[in-house]
Amino acid sequence: MSRIALLEPPYADEAGAQLARMMPAGAAPVGLFRMFARNLPMAGAMHAWGRYELGRQLTLSLREREIVIDRTCARCSCEYEWGVHVMTFAGKAGLTHEQTASLVHGGPDDPCWTSERERLLILAVDALHEHSDIDDALWARLAAFFDDLQLLDLLLLCGWYHAVSFAARAARVPHEPGAPRFADVLPSAG
Repeated sequence: MSRIALLEPPYADEAGAQLARMMPAGAAPVGLFRMFARNLPMAGAMHAWGRYELGRQLTLSLREREIVIDRTCARCSCEYEWGVHVMTFAGKAGLTHEQTASLVHGGPDDPCWTSERERLLILAVDALHEHSDIDDALWARLAAFFDDLQLLDLLLLCGWYHAVSFAARAARVPHEPGAPRFADVLPSAG
């Protein structure tokens, strides 16, 4: 049960309008957004930034974005947000079962990661999670593959999903129907 009550339909006009803006046309609002909409000024501000992070102006590709988000949520133990992203974007991003499992239970040296660029994203998320920093050696490796705009997007995307993970976990937002759990993507034996 959520520690902060989620708005339930029918929504007040202003809350309903905000929730409609936060979701694809015709989609029911997810629990996290129904919680955020309890504070409409905050929800509006978050929506604007979230639109950038999930939009086409982000300089990372959809696949790279989802690697960063899924790894960040997994490192924060935020099964809720990780599950929403895997359910919604993993297929579109071309993430395999092995890669999805690795983002939760493994690391950048797993054989499913053949792209140095993708391995570096995972290393960056891990460094930011563990140290709130990236050392000079890793930064130099990242800078060989990513330009300054992409590096800025990487840093803020990881930080944004730390914040989202903190909110979803601490508030105990209930899992979305049909969203996978960490145990659903255990590494394949072999």
